[in-house]
Amino acid sequence: MTILTETGIATMRICFFGAGSMAEAIARGLIHEKLVDPAKISMLNRSNEARLAELHERYGVTTVLQGSSNDTYLQEADIIFLAMKPKDAAGAISEIAPLLHTKQLIVSVIAGLSIASMEKLLGGDQPIVRTMPNTSSTIGLGATGISYSSKVTPQQRLISEAMFQSIGITAVVEEPLQDSVTGVSGSGPAYVYFVMEAMLKAAEELGLEPDMAKELVVQTVLGAAQMVKQTGESPEELRRKVTSPNGTTQAAIETMTEAGLPEAIVKGMKRSSERAAEIGAVIERSIAE
Repeated sequence: MTILTETGIATMRICFFGAGSMAEAIARGLIHEKLVDPAKISMLNRSNEARLAELHERYGVTTVLQGSSNDTYLQEADIIFLAMKPKDAAGAISEIAPLLHTKQLIVSVIAGLSIASMEKLLGGDQPIVRTMPNTSSTIGLGATGISYSSKVTPQQRLISEAMFQSIGITAVVEEPLQDSVTGVSGSGPAYVYFVMEAMLKAAEELGLEPDMAKELVVQTVLGAAQMVKQTGESPEELRRKVTSPNGTTQAAIETMTEAGLPEAIVKGMKRSSERAAEIGAVIERSIAE
């Protein structure tokens, strides 16, 4: 924590442009880990005052309802999170660009928006951090891919990683790999939920009551993930250990393999990564027009 204190993060003002669930998750992490006082965090949106009132009441963050304007919060911030929807990103960033200065650190959580596109919209001189968190960040168990522009300093890197480590783990990657991060961890929670849905359906078809089925499935998934984490063994090794020759697990795995489950998962993850690139291309075209 000494190194973090030396970065001065506790004295910095942080502004979230966009006040959705991901912005809330990050703000909550910063507050919970005591990296920043809530009063130094401002959260902005276009018009939803009820949402702003809720965030102020829940966390003690500031909003336009506490007196200052969006413009003032943006101008006074040391760190600005771009957390608007991808379809609104180009227009919104262009609007706020004249308010910003080059000493501010820009952190994007917008899927598909490249550093080059942000530099074009902002003028090219700002330090920019591109990130890809996932929804598990809302409970402090997120996984976030992080990439940096050439203007980001070592101190700003330390600050960026500390902020996202407050909501889970981080992986620093070269920017072209951000689409891969999207395919693996960005969309990843949904894959697990999808498998859980199928397990719940099967459990009910096997005669278990819905509540009991849910409890068993949730604990099974939780336990399996913790086994991988705590033992350090690979999923393949752990699977082999519980797959007795000619036993029940082997019968299930063989049936799932014959049905194409492994290939379907790989194809789906690759398609997610491709789709991230497509979304980015649409945003870049809108900027070029």
